[in-house]
Amino acid sequence: MSNKHVDLHGQFATQARSYGVGLTEASPGEVAAAIASAVEPPAVGTPLPWDDVELPDGVETDPTPADIEGATTGVTAASLAIADYGSIVLTMDDAGSEPVSLFEDLHVAVLREADIVPDMQAAFEWFGEQFRETRGSAIVATGPSATADMGALVQGAHGPEHVEVIVVR
Repeated sequence: MSNKHVDLHGQFATQARSYGVGLTEASPGEVAAAIASAVEPPAVGTPLPWDDVELPDGVETDPTPADIEGATTGVTAASLAIADYGSIVLTMDDAGSEPVSLFEDLHVAVLREADIVPDMQAAFEWFGEQFRETRGSAIVATGPSATADMGALVQGAHGPEHVEVIVVR
């Protein structure tokens, strides 16, 4: 692991924590236990796209609309993180990652440390490579959902009230 890579992780962690995001580091074999510790049941999720990590038992990966409506926690993969913003990028897919990541009170995002980029310029380059041909879409999420549209700051108005990120080393 290069020093630049360590710095990106540290910068991402500092920024994300400043927004109230919880962070846990885990090796691939520890991911299921880390997720299990972070979730509040009932939990729904989408399959993680990496061969060496798994969701724990108890996370429903083929949720019905009623399962999503009744869940407290949503677990999805994050495709990318932007270190200087403390943001994660959530790619929308056919597995239902959008409702799972946005409709629950708690979102647990699983991110590979190698997928942390330094800044928005690097993220836009990634977007171009990923979506130029597929016309896919993604959400850049920075901390829990928050709005002050009606006065005082309210968290969870338009998305998750709490966010936990599991960083896979």
